[in-house]
Amino acid sequence: MKRLGVGFIGSGFITRFHIQSWQAVRDADIRGIWSPNRAHAEAAAALARALQVGEARAFDSIEAMVADPSIDAIWICGPNHARIENMEAIVDALERGKGELIGVACEKPLARNVAEARRMVELVERAGLLHGYLEDQLFTPAIRRGREIIWKRGAALTGRPYLARAAEEHSGPHAPWFWFGNLQGGGVLNDMMCHSVEVARFLLTEPGKPRQSIRPVKVTAQIASLKWSRPEYAAWLREHMDPRLDYEHHPAEDFARATIEFVDEDGRTLIAETTTSWSYVGPGLRLTAELLGPEYSLQVNSLDTGARLFFSRRVQGEAGEDLVEKQNAEQGWMPLVGNEAAEYGYEWENRYFVRCFLEGRQPEEDFHAGLEVVELLMTAYMSAEQERTLPWKPEGLESFVPAVARGTWQPNRR
Repeated sequence: MKRLGVGFIGSGFITRFHIQSWQAVRDADIRGIWSPNRAHAEAAAALARALQVGEARAFDSIEAMVADPSIDAIWICGPNHARIENMEAIVDALERGKGELIGVACEKPLARNVAEARRMVELVERAGLLHGYLEDQLFTPAIRRGREIIWKRGAALTGRPYLARAAEEHSGPHAPWFWFGNLQGGGVLNDMMCHSVEVARFLLTEPGKPRQSIRPVKVTAQIASLKWSRPEYAAWLREHMDPRLDYEHHPAEDFARATIEFVDEDGRTLIAETTTSWSYVGPGLRLTAELLGPEYSLQVNSLDTGARLFFSRRVQGEAGEDLVEKQNAEQGWMPLVGNEAAEYGYEWENRYFVRCFLEGRQPEEDFHAGLEVVELLMTAYMSAEQERTLPWKPEGLESFVPAVARGTWQPNRR
């Protein structure tokens, strides 16, 4: 049986999570890495070889990786501001006959705004490729199994669920570019609410029915800079991330929440509540979700792990991230996430997209899904800026760019 050869664009934090998850992926090998930083690409390729998930090597260009006959699909995992450039390079190589591909999968978010997201859809369809939107949290075992059982037992007997809540919270991104609103496309809303809105929609959608079986009708949102625009934390960002960051005067939001009202096929109201934060203080990354119906509920919390460690104040050493992503402490009771690549959904996600591409089947979670997520995110930014509830879809959405991304958002000026 044919194996899928995969090349990665990007060599950072997310790519390394994918590489780790590949230990649980069958019928596919990681064959290549391209990054503008050659040393990082070499390091990521070495990790793939060390984990025995493929004879990966660093490529000099995206074109060269597309042209390699061992590469059948590309996973786009680079920075948000490079999405269009990366996708154009893939399509250009294909149209000039430099190589052949089966499909492309792109990390969240699909783009920084609606216009860019539409461009991504246009490019992938022009190339005639299968396409997948890499939303790992839809593939977390707890979300998948919990949704399945809730709908099979609770909803079947007492009626469909009507309220979903989803949140992602941690202390802030790893890489400097995330903190620049213009590069990232915004702040925490664009960075992390892309997860939460899709998880909430997924939970509220009946298994086996298309995403269009529920449709958004209203969006209400709020953004704020709660922590990182304070002088001492703005100074920390300049020292540890990038000296050009000026969060005292031009911050990106570190807190966001949105309520999305949907209706189902029978016209019944469904509510999705989403919250995201870069100002959360706790052991590390916290992913939570709830689903409520007439006689049942589901609760998920990624920090409710099966193992905890305790270290006394005599156990001292360098700060690390060996217990949980975005780890904040090394002492006291700490949760231990045994296999983050599995618990956060990367293993099931990559198995799904590999099977789809090998079978020539268009994934359900595709670039069109990614476009709708971006549309919801931009509507949330519009709502926050206008401080009012907006109908779906609001006028001006296609050309809208958030004030945070334009560098004109000044939350402390009243």
